[in-house]
Amino acid sequence: MPVTDPTATGNTAATWSVRDGLATLDEPAVLLKGALDAVFTRWGADAGARQQSYPPLLRAEDLRTLDYFRNFPHLGSPVARIRPDRLAAVAADPPGATALPPADLADATHLLPSAACYGCFLHLTGSSADTPVLITTVAQCFRNEDHHDGLRRLWGFTMREIVCVGSAEAVRAHLDRHQERIAAFGAALGLSLDRQPATDPFFEKDGARTVMQLLAPVKDEYLHTDGTAVASTNNHRNFFGERRAIRHAGRPAFTGCVAFGLERWVHALGDRFEGDLAAAHRAVRQAGEGS
Repeated sequence: MPVTDPTATGNTAATWSVRDGLATLDEPAVLLKGALDAVFTRWGADAGARQQSYPPLLRAEDLRTLDYFRNFPHLGSPVARIRPDRLAAVAADPPGATALPPADLADATHLLPSAACYGCFLHLTGSSADTPVLITTVAQCFRNEDHHDGLRRLWGFTMREIVCVGSAEAVRAHLDRHQERIAAFGAALGLSLDRQPATDPFFEKDGARTVMQLLAPVKDEYLHTDGTAVASTNNHRNFFGERRAIRHAGRPAFTGCVAFGLERWVHALGDRFEGDLAAAHRAVRQAGEGS
């Protein structure tokens, strides 16, 4: 049986359950999650973003070009095939076997994404534009965290992002515009979202960009009252532009993204509306129309 979130308030425990960091949502939570995504997708459309989707797996060799295994080795979720010479042995495993030992697996050449925007930047590799490029995408993301905690910290979750590729000024304006929108939307829903700087190392830990990040924070998170980060704004500077040969006006492009963790929003609104997800759904639709 799934393990229901023991800290969920009101009736929310009946609308979702979590086991091993993987969530099952019943209809009220599914509808609320869909309404939230509709709001954020419309924000992307308002900004001129094109909707795109990307492959569900990322190549390990591509992630190496982004220092992924230097900065996020703990988050990675590799995907491996069963070795052809081990198929018969695996098929003969007793019914109670709970895992596939490494000796049965081929080398992992792909990983599940830990953020939706990786697929976007890999797709844009080698591209060039003279005007800002805006893209919105949604993906099932996976983070092999050291612990899981209800909908607040899942192994697998849904991330909507609105990405801007262009000049430093265009990226800054994109992030500023959505910072205001997130604050206003949260206030309309009765959520007290505390904006705090974060320090996820997209860059080399000892590199010049990290020094710049310490001097001028490039990532802000929006925290629910219990510390759950429901959204973030991220300024990558020209890191992805340089690493993936993405150019704007003849130079390595600057990039930035606005990210929304949809299950985390469901958690925060379940808390705010004391488990009445139908009321939360109505509030999202009303606040979304005015956002």
